[in-house]
Amino acid sequence: MPGTNSITTPGGTGARPRGVALWSAALLLAGVTSVLGFRALDSDGPTPFPQALAFLPWLLVPGGVALLLAGLARWRAGLVWALVALALTGWFCRPYGPATTGAHGPVVAELRVLTSNVEFGDATDALISTVDREQPDIVFVQECDLLCSDALDARIPQAAYPYREVVRLDGSLGSALLSRHPLRTAEPVAGVMAMPGAVAAIAGKDVRLQLAHPLPPIPGGVDGWRAELGRIQDFAAGTKGQPVLLAGDFNASQDHAAFRAVLDAGGLHDSARIAGRSRTYSWPADRGTPLRTQIDHVLVSDDFSVRSARFLGLSGTDHRALLVSLALHGA
Repeated sequence: MPGTNSITTPGGTGARPRGVALWSAALLLAGVTSVLGFRALDSDGPTPFPQALAFLPWLLVPGGVALLLAGLARWRAGLVWALVALALTGWFCRPYGPATTGAHGPVVAELRVLTSNVEFGDATDALISTVDREQPDIVFVQECDLLCSDALDARIPQAAYPYREVVRLDGSLGSALLSRHPLRTAEPVAGVMAMPGAVAAIAGKDVRLQLAHPLPPIPGGVDGWRAELGRIQDFAAGTKGQPVLLAGDFNASQDHAAFRAVLDAGGLHDSARIAGRSRTYSWPADRGTPLRTQIDHVLVSDDFSVRSARFLGLSGTDHRALLVSLALHGA
């Protein structure tokens, strides 16, 4: 009986797995490329792209899988496509903005600034313990409900933080600013969730404080998110050249065009980036998902230098608090 040889024909069993691998690689690369396209165009695009951009470094995973599948399919164009997508993802993962504020002149004050989203007030106890332990000079609190406002009033001594700007609203709508330095009220940024502002007198300088808490970019709510970040951008542009601290839950990462526009409009700097923590996650902090991102920020003007930035876990909230150490420089 003549010997038999295993021959793969175009329609044989060997071609079918390669075809599946090729089409799977193409679909993955199409998705990755579309997200990268909006990033390259400096646009957030419609849903689902703002949500995907929040986790941009994770595009390395489907890009890597696509590279493997393109290799299995012996698809040369796909190999090149995947390598380009991976290279672009790596390029966009670089920290955004300069590595220093360029602050100069004598240091006139040292400041510790804390921002925390306490998630409907559920992390109020943890926040109060953190304030007591860390002793920040200025505290920005988001989602401070009525019980949270009452607890801050009753349990954080007025002698320690005599100056306060509190918006008493329930659920996620309330916010608070606590300060060791004298405050006077300033125009807030309009939003569904309260974004109070103030001017702090620090070492003879007026420092504009502004809490940020725009709507999140949930499906069906991207227009509201974009509009409120646009108002924060307008605030940043209007205070450019002044000493500014803009802090809170921005519901946006450095991979969102709307967040980068805030930085650029005000000549502001992300303190975590300067401290070498630009890819340290702040949300979600209460789940084991690997899909995490940094949406809580302390932005500073050129009047400040950044000494350190630490992300702190607080029980009861899906956000990590951010504590930064700053130096305020004189002219």
